[in-house]
Amino acid sequence: MKWYSTEEKRGIENYTVADAMVVFAEENCIRIRGHNIFWDDPKYQPEWVKTLSGEELRAAAERRINSVVTRYKGRLIAWDVVNENLHFSFFEDNLGENASAAYFSTAYSLDPCSRMFMNEYNTIEYSGDVTAGPSNYLKRLKGILAYPGNDRLLPGIGVQGHFGQGQPNLAYIRSSLDILATAGIPIWMTEVDVSKGPGQDEYLEEVLREGFSHPAVEGIIMFAGPESAGFNSTTLVDRNFKNTPAGEAVDRLIEEWRTGPFETRTDDRGRFKAALYHGEYEIRVENPVRRSSKVAKVEVNKASRGRTIDIKIGP
Repeated sequence: MKWYSTEEKRGIENYTVADAMVVFAEENCIRIRGHNIFWDDPKYQPEWVKTLSGEELRAAAERRINSVVTRYKGRLIAWDVVNENLHFSFFEDNLGENASAAYFSTAYSLDPCSRMFMNEYNTIEYSGDVTAGPSNYLKRLKGILAYPGNDRLLPGIGVQGHFGQGQPNLAYIRSSLDILATAGIPIWMTEVDVSKGPGQDEYLEEVLREGFSHPAVEGIIMFAGPESAGFNSTTLVDRNFKNTPAGEAVDRLIEEWRTGPFETRTDDRGRFKAALYHGEYEIRVENPVRRSSKVAKVEVNKASRGRTIDIKIGP
């Protein structure tokens, strides 16, 4: 959904690929994050955007955000609003220091049910990159949320998670997530990969376990795929679509973390308790006396921790 992908030439929009991917995801019950509305790195602007004056850029950006967000309104769970705006400042440099905050406001007004994310690299990967460190991240996020009207939007903390050779520094990942968690805002690891090299699968497993075990991390997205699709860092399958060692590690973790079917009986008041991982569940309740049953779908998340769910199956 990047601007350079959907409007390569000024005024000529082409959503063919994005539309097809959204349809595929919806047909296969895959949730979608919109990546991205804008990218603050000057290098990744459409070529024609780089030549615009300030007012021309303002008008083009307004058309862009209205176009892409309106097109997919209600179909995504989140947007990366202004990608990597700790390291870069293309829109701030050309449109003023509140440019990113204003785009968060606009995106929220157009699609108020989707979560609006900052999305940055090196916040959990490298302690030496102070620019994107967790304290600076929270300072930037606080400034965005202080913009008039932004106190109502659903914010999200996106940390990419691109790890190089010899990574990860598990203590730094954990401490960074702890600092970010003080904001009380859901954290997503949005682009997780580990560079090729000895122990890649082991490093990847360590990163994924850190993310999965942290109570503030709501989701993890891999930046990975097959070699045939052009991925050259973390490949989960080879050119014959056979699992790589990294792919095996991911499959093992998914299997380990998946809650399988289990049966239990209620107490004399018709209640039962279950400790579950975050996720979606289907509960089938049967009453053998009345020969009745009911299926209910529930979602377990941080907000529902300890919550009682009532399911009635008969008069």
